[in-house]
Amino acid sequence: MGNILIVFATRSDETKGIANLIGEGIRMSGHGADVKKINEIKNEEDLKGYDGYVFGSATYHGEMITSMKQLLFIAERAELKGKPGGAFGAFGWSGEAPGRIYDTMANIYGMNMVSAGPLMLKASWVEGGMKVSQEYGKSIAAMI
Repeated sequence: MGNILIVFATRSDETKGIANLIGEGIRMSGHGADVKKINEIKNEEDLKGYDGYVFGSATYHGEMITSMKQLLFIAERAELKGKPGGAFGAFGWSGEAPGRIYDTMANIYGMNMVSAGPLMLKASWVEGGMKVSQEYGKSIAAMI
């Protein structure tokens, strides 16, 4: 059994809802999932010891939340190369943050990213968001 870290940045808790549903999907697959708000990660040591990683941020004015940008710099020193990963986020209008996080994890860290690409939802409770989020978690768990 593996353990996957899910870290999210949110302002209105929509991204938190998606994070929790991804965690449910991971747990349904028989793995552990630690869901943490971005301010719980202080340094690269807080990221170590996991078998996979999923980072998420809401998109505001075409950008990810600043604290997620800071986490991405911290994660660069955490030796994540080859680890399974995924990216997600909620958005109102544009939704760029999950793609930028995903690309950073794949191209800068050299992680083995989930083939589905980044998960982008308006909210966890619309457009089948619950099922899609849980399935995303299951697809990451299958990589462990």
